[in-house]
Amino acid sequence: MSTAHILENDEQGDIATLMTDIGHRAKSAGQVLATTNAAAKNTALTAMAAAIRASANDLITENEKDMAGGREKGLSKAMLDRLLLTPDRIESMAAGVEAVAALQDPVGTKITEWDQPTNGLHIERVRVPIGVIGIIYESRPNVTADAGALCLKSGNAVILRGGSESFHSSRAIHACLVKGLKSAGLPADAIQVIPTTDRAAVGYLLSEMTDTVDIVVPRGGKNLIARVQAEARVPVIGHLEGLCHIYIDKDADAQKAIDITVNAKMRRTGICGAAETVLIDKSCSRETAAKVIDALLDAGCAVRGDAAMQALDGRVTAATQDDWTTEYLDTIIAAAEVDGVQGAVNHITQFGSAHTESIITENQATADQFLANVDSAIVMHNASTQFADGGEFGMGAEIGIGTGKLHARGPVGVEQLTSFKYVVRGTGQTRP
Repeated sequence: MSTAHILENDEQGDIATLMTDIGHRAKSAGQVLATTNAAAKNTALTAMAAAIRASANDLITENEKDMAGGREKGLSKAMLDRLLLTPDRIESMAAGVEAVAALQDPVGTKITEWDQPTNGLHIERVRVPIGVIGIIYESRPNVTADAGALCLKSGNAVILRGGSESFHSSRAIHACLVKGLKSAGLPADAIQVIPTTDRAAVGYLLSEMTDTVDIVVPRGGKNLIARVQAEARVPVIGHLEGLCHIYIDKDADAQKAIDITVNAKMRRTGICGAAETVLIDKSCSRETAAKVIDALLDAGCAVRGDAAMQALDGRVTAATQDDWTTEYLDTIIAAAEVDGVQGAVNHITQFGSAHTESIITENQATADQFLANVDSAIVMHNASTQFADGGEFGMGAEIGIGTGKLHARGPVGVEQLTSFKYVVRGTGQTRP
């Protein structure tokens, strides 16, 4: 049990009291945000970005505490990279908040409108905030800023629960967000961080706060997702693990295949858009296939492959059945030979997590077949899966990649954090 855990529970009392209070304060703040104009929200967001920049040294100091704890716990190199805050990452975090401020405010936007000829009613479908959003995430502290900014822009109050590994970093970032809220005259309770590492707080959020929390967004690995699915009594926007695939078609350009595959795996191995499996068409030139595998190995990536992949390079080790369903988040990739684009689709359907898949080919018809038949949240042609990111999609930032099919799919940004209602205007009509 960490010192932070003991202190917070001693200060805040029992979990039920703590969480109930957080929920009611969030609901009250959400009611204010629902009718807050865009200018006030943007003022808060701009101030948040300024506070993040001004607090860079403090953020790094707090992050160093988390990094030390992570090393003590034996976190992998990739997980430590997820946790690390650097001056460049802090600047990117601040710039991301500013990018959210620059987005069009979705609240109040008319999605569509029409006049109903049978009764003369004018009907509008209008975007509205969801209300109170609970977000559970693991070791990436920048999610605190991204989630807080996106929820504010979309008029929602948010309750954040970061991983214990990022406890100090997340609280320091949260303090910057609160400064921004206060400077704009908005309720500080609009963005709250659960001030304890006790896992019971997550259970209470999922199962006992249906009267104050409207939706939960989990962002993490299998264990977190499984727990949310088992315990949640509120609606969930699922962010499952990123079992992302690269498929190299027989008509792939060799250099594109090499560059994209290495980037998709190795740019940052600890993010959910990192490729975890490369599939190579059995009709692809052996020279191209060998070059792709060689480039991965030379970049420091271990390759676990089937017999065909092992035949390409003696450094490839034998893959097991588990390798096809493992999100490594590390310098490891699975590799398999498949029978054309349909073989790739079949493999992805069987083993994938419906996150992000990319085809490398110069054949447009084949690309179209892949894009139409792969049932994942994001499908790509001749591009790295590392682009599976709300910021790269022009959405400012994201809370996660929705891998389910209800409400939000793909990058979850400001628009995806709204619902809608129907506004009906009449001139005195009564129904016969």
